[in-house]
Amino acid sequence: MDVRIGDLGPALLALEDGTVFPGVAFGAPAASGGDLVVNTSQTGYQEVCTDPSYAGQIVVMTYPLIGNYGRLIADDQSIRPWLRGLVVANATAAVVDNARQLATLLRGAGIPAIAGVDTRALARHLRTHGSLRGAILEPGSLDETSARRFAAAVPRWEDQDFVGLVSPATTAEFGEPDAPGPLVAIVDFGLKTNIVRSLVRRGLRVRVLPHTAEVATILAEDVAGVVLSPGPGDPVRLDGPVAMAQAVIEDGRPLLGICLGHQIVARAAGAETTRLRFGHHGANHPVRDLESGLVQVTAQNHEVQVVAESLAPDTAFAVSQVNLNDGSVEGLRHRTLPIETVQYHPEGSPGPLDALAVFDRFVAAVRRGTRP
Repeated sequence: MDVRIGDLGPALLALEDGTVFPGVAFGAPAASGGDLVVNTSQTGYQEVCTDPSYAGQIVVMTYPLIGNYGRLIADDQSIRPWLRGLVVANATAAVVDNARQLATLLRGAGIPAIAGVDTRALARHLRTHGSLRGAILEPGSLDETSARRFAAAVPRWEDQDFVGLVSPATTAEFGEPDAPGPLVAIVDFGLKTNIVRSLVRRGLRVRVLPHTAEVATILAEDVAGVVLSPGPGDPVRLDGPVAMAQAVIEDGRPLLGICLGHQIVARAAGAETTRLRFGHHGANHPVRDLESGLVQVTAQNHEVQVVAESLAPDTAFAVSQVNLNDGSVEGLRHRTLPIETVQYHPEGSPGPLDALAVFDRFVAAVRRGTRP
């Protein structure tokens, strides 16, 4: 580990199945537990750490050198990091300025991190055994029996309300208030800043609403379209948002669902969702559009998939895109209304730019004024 980071001493990463990995602590001097997820991105670790979709999870970065460039505060995806911990093979410090180092971001938020872990072996273990809970212990806490007990006691991901943790309590507006562009409402289940930027950059005004917003507020007279944002957690827990999505669908205004928003719309359409064995996390997932045949590389971060076979034969929704790695559903489109959902992150940055057309299609529908 780069000596400029300042290691905090030896530490352990323990898994619920009893596996233990030794390493060196470099985040906050604290212990934490959560579901382990593997991210294959070479860059974007700052955005990963500040992405609310990672709430409750310990992120394992498989790229061997993390810290090759410094942090730019403007690139943070939310007001704070939300992950429970970070695991890397080698922690580096490409910048001398301590304030721009990843370790400083994590320490300031009380989030532990561990370096020196054989992340290749860990990733292969998770691929073999499926998603597992884990825990990073405090620096110097090296009793493996206690570490295993800690990991086994971590609450199940499915049993926790992460949306309530990350969603804001108040409304916020972005874009020029007097600009002529249409206004769209984003329901924030764990919104990333780049989604707002992507819409404002295309000339829209944006109103960000809490996940508890009433349907009448979401579908206010001045709202020309609705976005259901990404976010953490299991959509099975979100009966209220699913009922809200049903109302938005019936209203007929342009609707875009991203990641968790995609899953909520799918459940509103009567589909089922199930947890993937170890999720999709990274910036290199190939997706094929079934209508055009176009294949695009996408950034992804989700634990749950929509079950294609659970869509009723007479539904107005159709599977629009599929993952070429495992055939899972990557998008839905309504047959007659301007409604589209995607499982991936078109706003993912740094990362592939192939999917930016998702925003272009939504903005075009909003500008057409296709409200019935």
